Amino acid sequence: MSDVITAENQSILELLKQVDGAVAAVAAQFPREFKCKKGCSDCCHAAFDISLAEGMLLQEHFKLLGRKTRRDILKRARRAEKRWNSAIKEGEDLSRLRIACPLLSPDDQCLLYEVRPVNCRTYGAPTEIDGKGHVCSISGFKPGKTYPTVRLHLIQERLLEISKGIDPQAAHRRWPVASVLLGSMEESP
Repeated sequence: MSDVITAENQSILELLKQVDGAVAAVAAQFPREFKCKKGCSDCCHAAFDISLAEGMLLQEHFKLLGRKTRRDILKRARRAEKRWNSAIKEGEDLSRLRIACPLLSPDDQCLLYEVRPVNCRTYGAPTEIDGKGHVCSISGFKPGKTYPTVRLHLIQERLLEISKGIDPQAAHRRWPVASVLLGSMEESP
């Protein structure tokens, strides 16, 4: 796959800005319930995959990091990918799997925070997936109470559209962050 085309980069950056705005609105409306803050890394241990568009953006920005930082990230990525693959092989429930993101620094900071994926951005806000509400386990959002939600399926649909502009053949595929950083996107069928 070639480098991300500027139009797709611009589209995903605009989408990420909209996502941040939606999450900020929920945080402003429910400041006691919204627990996300710098240094909290609960979402950085959740196992999830990302779209082609998100992966390409991460790869592009990963290349801009210093050599030692990239080497350290790749070392963590190999461990994370091994754990992910083992969980898949063993049929583990990925929603309960805890794997440290390779982009998480030893001091609990995201090394590519500005281009972090949608799941990272929305983790602390109430979200809706397939008609079901979800919240971060450390948030103050109470089960059974009504809150505004971030509708992830709409965001995922837009990510799919952007991904189709990059590579229609691979647009429906998803990868764990570790595999993206290790270049596994290019190896996939």
